[in-house]
Amino acid sequence: MIRVLIVDNQQLIRQGLRTLLELEPDIQIVGEAEHGQAAIAQMDILQAESQEPDVVLMDIRMPIMDGVAATQAICQRHIAAEVRRFPHTKVLVLTTFDDQSYVVAALQQGAAGYLLKDTPTEELAAAIRAAHKGYTQLSPGILPKLTAGLTAPAAITQPPPELLELTRREREVLMMIAQGANNREIAQALYISEGTVKNHVTNILSRLSLRDRTQAALFANTHLHHL
Repeated sequence: MIRVLIVDNQQLIRQGLRTLLELEPDIQIVGEAEHGQAAIAQMDILQAESQEPDVVLMDIRMPIMDGVAATQAICQRHIAAEVRRFPHTKVLVLTTFDDQSYVVAALQQGAAGYLLKDTPTEELAAAIRAAHKGYTQLSPGILPKLTAGLTAPAAITQPPPELLELTRREREVLMMIAQGANNREIAQALYISEGTVKNHVTNILSRLSLRDRTQAALFANTHLHHL
């Protein structure tokens, strides 16, 4: 069972999310909070009861303590002990705001993903499961905002050696990942099956020693002039 804490300053949103997510057989809502400070206080209580949330659904704009500050507090490491305060908790941002500054700040502070509130319930549930497993989750359109400011250093004239290991098709797939396309969209654009796309993505991550699609997109935008 995946334990979830819902943090949002709007009670109707919290109640709606609880009602929808409680229909999922593997998701348990262990609490709600109206802002970041209340969320952290509740997490301390839940942790003491061995009910530490696995995933926190975190809004961004809230009074008293916003989602970025709360994400930092949840994901930060204690300087002396070098351990996280809540070591088993992942933060998944769920908000209406897709501003680049919010996206970058939340991910820099340790968020496991950034979703918009128009995400369908089944996709939200899937994102919670994926975040719980350690995968980064981004709504469509968020990745381009994340990578928009990246440019390749002018001094670099040779491509990274590992990039040369990719086939032409794998470079095409990597370029589309950088544009925020999912496997189905890539398959349709390149006239190949989704299974083939998955194999290409696996090969790309392996050859470039990357963890997930987000890192692949960042890599591609950094070395865009070599693709």
